[in-house]
Amino acid sequence: MNLVIDVGNTMVKLGVFDLQTLKLKHTCKKEDFLQVLSQVSQSFPDINNVLVATVGNFSENHSAELERRYRVLYLDQNTQVPFINNYATPHTLGVDRIAVVSAAAQQFPNKNVLVIDAGTCITYDFINADNEYLGGAISPGIALRYQALHSFTNKLPLLSAKHPDTVLGNSTEGSIHSGVVNGILNEIDGFIENYKNKYADLTVILTGGDTHFLRDSIKNDIFANSNFLLEGLNQILEYNIH
Repeated sequence: MNLVIDVGNTMVKLGVFDLQTLKLKHTCKKEDFLQVLSQVSQSFPDINNVLVATVGNFSENHSAELERRYRVLYLDQNTQVPFINNYATPHTLGVDRIAVVSAAAQQFPNKNVLVIDAGTCITYDFINADNEYLGGAISPGIALRYQALHSFTNKLPLLSAKHPDTVLGNSTEGSIHSGVVNGILNEIDGFIENYKNKYADLTVILTGGDTHFLRDSIKNDIFANSNFLLEGLNQILEYNIH
């Protein structure tokens, strides 16, 4: 069995896989990681291999405890991956983007695939039918847009995400919701249409923390999979141990 760990700035996501099947998904704060790791180890004694992908700090104590228990691989830009990386600056490509592209390569071989990861940022990553990763785009996510409107103006309030009742906001709060949410939905549908115009038979995956908030409002056909990044990490681990 495999354990994959996605380390963010404040939270850690863990996924336990039996081959390609996700058996457990758990999210915890960094300070609770060792306790959660102990519980996962007791529940799944057959775990042998671990992949760690980190965009935030991961303490030496955490690494040492993992390495005491398991064979550990740390994902970086030099890790072997199941796709051809044609990004112009591969050393700057984030591990989260590497993971979702790996999932696309494994789950949709010989397809043109656009992966939209809606989290803190919204990333767009494209892999073509020849298994070549070509790049994509990065834009602010939902929470960042609400925060920016509040932080960089004197009077706009900080709001939580809410689907607007209409495109026409008839109050300041309504206008903010319309601008942020409809702006993101139009952006996503616009990106999808642009890729469709250039690449035939496009498969679109929506993943990330805001998947459930966005999925039913996107006009284009998509596959929504909030576990896509964990599945990609598992694919990379399998690719490197076999």
